[in-house]
Amino acid sequence: MARLLIGVSGGIAAYKAVELVRLATKAGHSVRVVQTPASLNFVGSSTFEGITGAPVLVDEFDPDPARGAFPGDPPPEHDPISHLALVGRCDAFLVAPASANTLAKLAGGHADNLLTSAALASTAPLVIAPAMNNHMWEHPATRGNVETLRLRGATIVAPGTGPLASKGEWGEGRLAEPPEILAAVEGVLSPLSMQGLRVLVTAGGTREPIDSVRYVGNHSSGRMGTALAKEAARRGADVTLIAANVALDTPPGTISVSTAAELHDVARSEFPHCDVLLMAAAVADFRPAQAVDEKIGKGGRDRLALDLTPTADVLADLSASRRPGQTLIGFAAEHGADGAERARGKLERKGLDAVVLNDISDPDIGFDSSDNEVTIITVDGSMSVPRGSKDAVAAAILDRVQEMRTDERAHT
Repeated sequence: MARLLIGVSGGIAAYKAVELVRLATKAGHSVRVVQTPASLNFVGSSTFEGITGAPVLVDEFDPDPARGAFPGDPPPEHDPISHLALVGRCDAFLVAPASANTLAKLAGGHADNLLTSAALASTAPLVIAPAMNNHMWEHPATRGNVETLRLRGATIVAPGTGPLASKGEWGEGRLAEPPEILAAVEGVLSPLSMQGLRVLVTAGGTREPIDSVRYVGNHSSGRMGTALAKEAARRGADVTLIAANVALDTPPGTISVSTAAELHDVARSEFPHCDVLLMAAAVADFRPAQAVDEKIGKGGRDRLALDLTPTADVLADLSASRRPGQTLIGFAAEHGADGAERARGKLERKGLDAVVLNDISDPDIGFDSSDNEVTIITVDGSMSVPRGSKDAVAAAILDRVQEMRTDERAHT
């Protein structure tokens, strides 16, 4: 994950910066915040300090107890100049919200406060999220400042349209939503690192019909697979998502399936064309031997017995037909202490490059949770991915996939 320096300038939209910082830290990034004096009228420094676990600086002459270090880094032995140390260590510098005044200062190269001084000294990618009254945003001076910054290489996260700070006002100028801003920052950190790769992802859980109403299924929501598909696409990959009963927003071009047999058919068709397979779907191991086309009524029964028959092992079948250069990642939802051993058995038995183990015995990281915590198991060992949002876990998994592919090329 990255070291992010976030500059907060004055404006009512500063309250959204609190959520932005929270999302960034939850995604695993190490965050420091600098504020303009005007921003303190809207959000106090202690709020950001509580979220980041690091001191917030406002004035250029404020002593920095962390000596320019980001959370998780050892502080230097000397006291550096605060704004130089922060920008020298950061991987990206985000200004959100950027007021009209701050935009003008950044465009003019001013350095009259800590935020603008830091921006002028920074060589890291600069992301700017403006927020202001619609008339200020539409003014030719503001538009000219934005274009100047864009031409210099800054990434501008355009404001949205909606209610503004003054009662009854509506228009363009409200700060973009925090997830959109964070996505823009992460985009400049790893731009198109998977460009040219074709990635096949499966997500969700299959449903095997019993009759016209009932089915045998599982609790998989598809959140993990969908997060993987979106993250791979953000990195520039050509992504195909096969979604089994997923009730989430999915990328355009998603192929929807219901049963294990349908998923198997589509996966066999798509697999020869992919470079990376991420088999995150929970595919049923068994299905009713014979489904009934109408609803089975209770009809005075005390019990109903089902005859179950095994489904095809989709991942093993695909692995048997793999070509050189393909990377196959399986997923194992296991319960309890023996999960790692069972996942490693799956890795060896199916000839995979890695298995992502998810211990579902913890209810906080179960199927429908927004968070996850996994272990990536390979022939060479294992790597733990700490608890975080499924978006952050998806990023960590794809980081490992890219490392594995780089290592493989280096040894061929």
